Amino acid sequence: MGKVVVTGGFGFVGSHLVERLVDRGEQVIVYDPAPCPPDLRCGPAAVRHVPGDVRDPAMLATAITGDVDTVYHLAAVVGVDRYLDRPRDVIEVNVLGTRHVLGRAASVGARVVVASTSEVYGRNPSPPWSEESDRVLGSTTTDRWSYSTSKATAEHLTFAYIRQEGLAASIVRYFNLYGPRQRPAYVISRTIDLLLRGLPPLLYDSGAQTRCFTYVEDAVDATILAGARPGALGESFNVGSDRETTVAYVVRLATRLSGAAVRPTPFDTGAEFGSRYQDIPRRVPDTRKAREVLGWQNATTLEEGLSRTIAWARRAYAVTAATAPVR
Repeated sequence: MGKVVVTGGFGFVGSHLVERLVDRGEQVIVYDPAPCPPDLRCGPAAVRHVPGDVRDPAMLATAITGDVDTVYHLAAVVGVDRYLDRPRDVIEVNVLGTRHVLGRAASVGARVVVASTSEVYGRNPSPPWSEESDRVLGSTTTDRWSYSTSKATAEHLTFAYIRQEGLAASIVRYFNLYGPRQRPAYVISRTIDLLLRGLPPLLYDSGAQTRCFTYVEDAVDATILAGARPGALGESFNVGSDRETTVAYVVRLATRLSGAAVRPTPFDTGAEFGSRYQDIPRRVPDTRKAREVLGWQNATTLEEGLSRTIAWARRAYAVTAATAPVR
């Protein structure tokens, strides 16, 4: 077992990755400006926390030291709300931060796994998308595409460091991850949040748009494999479920599993966000490469993953209610 750094290790995906690495006996350093989540083991015996922003190369160097074997780069600004409200932060963190991580890793000889996204494909009209599929994007005046472009630029930087500097690196492109600890700003996490607060969930537009929802623990499996398999070096991998599901279906399923008896409220993204946002009708990965090179495939069914996420959310809400100050 070696020493690893996880940037963004206290975020949604990062915290699950950190848990798994600790369980494997790795020495884990989390580089993240945020505090440790309350349900994650973060004592000094398990995790060393270096508070810092990936845009700060001097501080980053105190975490990615010469004895680090692998860097999992998950730090990013992500989410529709954030890339509509904070497009500059999206670009700076995702591009400049990645540049600093890659440069530092190259200087100390560490291997890197860069977390990317299905958003890089944009609105390519011909899913399922392989890793070599074209990117099809809208205008630069549409803030929605700032995230896609920033992550694609981060990928270009990664491949540039691989080819020009000899960096040992791989890229994983996540497809619609969900699970415990995800903030309620995404389809599944927001739906569960509303249901557990006794409110009707939102049905975005027609609900006919499709996604391949992927449980976070499955994505963590793929991420660790990308950081270990020799054949993963220099490659990108789609990491996602192979089950295409409508948004309307997942809202109905979450409602049933939660035991709620409510109907969803229509939500018009055009009226709410205007021209700054454009939706994608279908998002489906071709995951053959991940199966063949990493030996990975999605293992958790949507019903099982939703049930686990709802159970976690109930516990989290119970703790929050018990510790809330009396007013």
